[in-house]
Amino acid sequence: MPKALCILGIAISALVLIVFGLDLVLKMPFNGVHKVMDIGFVICSGILGYLSWTTLREQI
Repeated sequence: MPKALCILGIAISALVLIVFGLDLVLKMPFNGVHKVMDIGFVICSGILGYLSWTTLREQI
């Protein structure tokens, strides 16, 4: 995977973590409608960030 895609994966995971983390804590963007969905997206963004980070480290 090219380095640009790894960096893009890290950026997207950070964005998803911020949006759904804020919704979980402050109920800001989506009014905290589904807490299970927020937790699921936070976990998935962490997994995506970890996988992108380890792939980027292997390429360097």
